[in-house]
Amino acid sequence: MGLRLVKVEAKDRDLLWNINQKYLYEMTNFYDDLMDENGNFHYGHFDDYFTDKKRTAYFIKNDEILVGFAMLNPYSNIAESPDYTMAEFTIFPSYRRKHFALDIAKIILEKHAGKWEIKYNEKNGGAKKLWNTLAEPYGPRVHHLNEEETVLSFETI
Repeated sequence: MGLRLVKVEAKDRDLLWNINQKYLYEMTNFYDDLMDENGNFHYGHFDDYFTDKKRTAYFIKNDEILVGFAMLNPYSNIAESPDYTMAEFTIFPSYRRKHFALDIAKIILEKHAGKWEIKYNEKNGGAKKLWNTLAEPYGPRVHHLNEEETVLSFETI
Protein backbone atom coordinates (compact mmCIF):
# COMPACT_ATOMS: atom_id res chain seq x y z
CA MET A 1 0.00 0.00 0.00
CA GLY A 2 2.81 2.41 0.87
CA LEU A 3 2.67 6.14 1.29
CA ARG A 4 -0.77 7.68 0.67
CA LEU A 5 -3.17 10.51 1.41
CA VAL A 6 -6.42 9.94 3.29
CA LYS A 7 -8.93 12.80 3.23
CA VAL A 8 -9.85 14.03 6.70
CA GLU A 9 -13.60 13.73 7.29
CA ALA A 10 -15.79 15.38 9.95
CA LYS A 11 -15.60 12.21 12.06
CA ASP A 12 -11.78 12.71 12.19
CA ARG A 13 -11.97 16.25 13.62
CA ASP A 14 -10.65 15.36 17.10
CA LEU A 15 -7.73 13.38 15.74
CA LEU A 16 -6.72 16.21 13.40
CA TRP A 17 -7.11 18.71 16.26
CA ASN A 18 -4.85 16.64 18.51
CA ILE A 19 -2.07 16.10 16.00
CA ASN A 20 -2.28 19.71 14.81
CA GLN A 21 -1.76 20.85 18.40
CA LYS A 22 1.43 18.77 18.60
CA TYR A 23 2.57 20.30 15.30
CA LEU A 24 1.80 23.82 16.55
CA TYR A 25 3.82 23.09 19.68
CA GLU A 26 6.74 22.02 17.48
CA MET A 27 6.40 25.27 15.50
CA THR A 28 7.09 27.27 18.67
CA ASN A 29 10.73 26.58 17.78
CA PHE A 30 10.19 29.15 15.01
CA TYR A 31 7.24 31.30 16.14
CA ASP A 32 6.40 32.93 19.48
CA ASP A 33 2.92 31.42 19.74
CA LEU A 34 1.52 31.04 23.25
CA MET A 35 -0.85 28.43 24.63
CA ASP A 36 -4.27 29.42 25.91
CA GLU A 37 -5.57 28.73 29.41
CA ASN A 38 -6.42 25.15 28.36
CA GLY A 39 -2.94 24.41 27.03
CA ASN A 40 -3.95 24.69 23.37
CA PHE A 41 -2.50 26.78 20.59
CA HIS A 42 -4.87 29.06 18.69
CA TYR A 43 -5.73 28.00 15.13
CA GLY A 44 -8.35 30.41 13.88
CA HIS A 45 -9.47 28.56 10.77
CA PHE A 46 -9.39 25.00 12.10
CA ASP A 47 -13.15 24.40 12.00
CA ASP A 48 -13.28 25.89 8.50
CA TYR A 49 -11.62 22.71 7.25
CA PHE A 50 -14.92 20.98 7.94
CA THR A 51 -17.24 23.68 6.51
CA ASP A 52 -15.32 25.52 3.76
CA LYS A 53 -15.28 23.39 0.60
CA LYS A 54 -12.17 25.27 -0.56
CA ARG A 55 -10.16 23.81 2.34
CA THR A 56 -8.91 20.22 2.40
CA ALA A 57 -7.02 18.27 5.03
CA TYR A 58 -5.27 14.94 4.57
CA PHE A 59 -3.79 12.39 6.90
CA ILE A 60 -0.53 11.04 5.56
CA LYS A 61 -0.24 7.30 6.04
CA ASN A 62 2.46 4.78 5.32
CA ASP A 63 0.53 1.55 4.94
CA GLU A 64 -1.89 1.91 7.87
CA ILE A 65 0.42 3.99 10.09
CA LEU A 66 -0.37 7.69 10.52
CA VAL A 67 2.89 9.51 9.80
CA GLY A 68 1.75 13.12 9.26
CA PHE A 69 -0.86 15.46 7.85
CA ALA A 70 -1.34 18.25 5.34
CA MET A 71 -3.85 21.10 5.19
CA LEU A 72 -4.53 22.99 1.94
CA ASN A 73 -6.51 26.10 1.12
CA PRO A 74 -6.61 28.65 -1.73
CA TYR A 75 -5.90 31.74 0.38
CA SER A 76 -2.83 33.75 -0.63
CA ASN A 77 -0.03 35.00 1.60
CA ILE A 78 1.13 37.42 -1.12
CA ALA A 79 -2.09 38.93 -2.52
CA GLU A 80 -2.22 36.63 -5.52
CA SER A 81 -4.80 34.03 -6.54
CA PRO A 82 -3.37 30.56 -5.97
CA ASP A 83 -5.37 27.43 -6.50
CA TYR A 84 -3.62 25.91 -3.48
CA THR A 85 -1.65 27.07 -0.48
CA MET A 86 0.06 24.57 1.78
CA ALA A 87 -1.36 25.83 5.07
CA GLU A 88 0.14 23.11 7.28
CA PHE A 89 2.32 20.11 6.57
CA THR A 90 4.26 17.79 8.78
CA ILE A 91 5.74 14.36 8.98
CA PHE A 92 5.97 13.29 12.62
CA PRO A 93 9.53 13.34 14.00
CA SER A 94 9.96 9.56 14.29
CA TYR A 95 9.20 9.17 10.55
CA ARG A 96 11.47 11.92 9.23
CA ARG A 97 14.59 11.30 7.18
CA LYS A 98 12.85 8.51 5.26
CA HIS A 99 11.94 10.74 2.26
CA PHE A 100 8.25 10.60 3.20
CA ALA A 101 7.92 14.39 3.13
CA LEU A 102 9.21 14.91 -0.40
CA ASP A 103 7.47 11.82 -1.75
CA ILE A 104 4.06 12.73 -0.33
CA ALA A 105 4.48 16.42 -1.25
CA LYS A 106 5.00 15.32 -4.88
CA ILE A 107 1.82 13.23 -4.63
CA ILE A 108 -0.06 16.27 -3.31
CA LEU A 109 1.13 18.39 -6.25
CA GLU A 110 0.11 15.68 -8.72
CA LYS A 111 -3.33 15.40 -7.13
CA HIS A 112 -3.79 19.18 -7.01
CA ALA A 113 -2.24 20.61 -10.17
CA GLY A 114 -2.37 24.37 -10.53
CA LYS A 115 -1.01 27.57 -9.04
CA TRP A 116 0.67 26.98 -5.68
CA GLU A 117 2.00 28.97 -2.73
CA ILE A 118 4.11 27.42 -0.02
CA LYS A 119 5.32 29.46 2.95
CA TYR A 120 8.13 28.49 5.29
CA ASN A 121 10.14 30.01 8.12
CA GLU A 122 13.77 30.67 7.22
CA LYS A 123 14.84 29.29 10.64
CA ASN A 124 13.24 25.93 9.77
CA GLY A 125 16.05 24.43 7.72
CA GLY A 126 14.21 21.17 7.02
CA ALA A 127 11.16 22.96 5.64
CA LYS A 128 13.28 25.35 3.60
CA LYS A 129 15.15 22.46 1.97
CA LEU A 130 11.97 20.43 1.39
CA TRP A 131 9.94 23.20 -0.21
CA ASN A 132 12.77 24.53 -2.36
CA THR A 133 13.55 21.01 -3.61
CA LEU A 134 9.88 20.36 -4.37
CA ALA A 135 9.34 23.68 -6.17
CA GLU A 136 12.64 23.80 -8.08
CA PRO A 137 11.40 21.97 -11.22
CA TYR A 138 8.61 24.56 -11.55
CA GLY A 139 10.85 27.66 -11.48
CA PRO A 140 9.34 29.21 -8.35
CA ARG A 141 9.15 32.91 -7.69
CA VAL A 142 10.54 33.73 -4.25
CA HIS A 143 8.72 36.27 -2.07
CA HIS A 144 10.22 37.38 1.23
CA LEU A 145 7.37 38.43 3.53
CA ASN A 146 9.86 39.57 6.15
CA GLU A 147 13.26 38.45 7.47
CA GLU A 148 11.84 35.15 8.69
CA GLU A 149 9.12 34.09 6.25
CA THR A 150 9.44 33.16 2.59
CA VAL A 151 6.73 32.20 0.10
CA LEU A 152 7.40 30.19 -3.03
CA SER A 153 4.85 30.59 -5.81
CA PHE A 154 4.78 28.36 -8.84
CA GLU A 155 2.51 26.56 -11.26
CA THR A 156 2.44 22.79 -11.79
CA ILE A 157 0.37 22.78 -14.98
